[in-house]
Amino acid sequence: MSDMPTVLWLIETAERALSAASVPNPRGDATELAAHVLGVEVARLDPGAEIQEEQAELHKELVAKRADRVPLGYLTGRMHLGGIEVAVAPGVFVPRVHSELVLAHGAQALRAVTTPLVVDLCTGSGAIALAMAHTRPDARVHAVELDPSALEWARFNAARRAEAGDTPIQLHAGDATDPELLAELDGQVDLIMANPPFVPDGVQLLPEYGKFHPERAIFSGSDGLDVIRGVVPVAGRLLRGGGTLVIEHGHFHQETVPELLQSSGQFMEIADYCDQDRRPLYATARRAR
Repeated sequence: MSDMPTVLWLIETAERALSAASVPNPRGDATELAAHVLGVEVARLDPGAEIQEEQAELHKELVAKRADRVPLGYLTGRMHLGGIEVAVAPGVFVPRVHSELVLAHGAQALRAVTTPLVVDLCTGSGAIALAMAHTRPDARVHAVELDPSALEWARFNAARRAEAGDTPIQLHAGDATDPELLAELDGQVDLIMANPPFVPDGVQLLPEYGKFHPERAIFSGSDGLDVIRGVVPVAGRLLRGGGTLVIEHGHFHQETVPELLQSSGQFMEIADYCDQDRRPLYATARRAR
């Protein structure tokens, strides 16, 4: 009988270590790290397969980093959203599974629109914009990012998705709150999606976000609304009559973001939606005609 450890042993050992470190999803993260070390997709892991000593050592090193709360995406170099994979690394925001709901709502809003014009504000790694281009190959997608490091990752991911056959997107270095942003598209955009920074300055977060993510992608003034306040008028200017805005926000913004949209006088059919854990996640509105 072989004394070599198995994939299942690897995962269970890591799960115990991550549980002790209060990592939110210890089994899932242990499994993702095992798949990464073995160079296969999670679905192709064989629990009974034997692993080599060097693979076990590498997995142990990565688990120790995850136990220190380094984001999973920074350890594997990738995350999935909307049916695509994007590369991530320190210096760029790691897409959250919660954004699947934002993407789905945006796609639903475009269901009856042919060759839609889409703008993704605060695109980060480009994940939402690229996922939309993947879902709707007939769409013209523009993506805006201010941070130079994040923009480089967006360019890298955009090039990879174009090589894979997806419709290329147009990337712009710019401030999502700039009153002149994409002025050539005024009144023409069918859908604006935005995942801006929305955490109030000084709020204590899980280490994955408060310690390892770039502050510019997380914090946004004393109430977390500095960027969102600037995005609202930009969206109102860019959207066509009846066009849709989908914007992520903090769970403490369930009332304030809809109020901002309402007080602008530019939007109708304003609503707010919760995430998979039933916490407020994003607001939607349509441009008044």
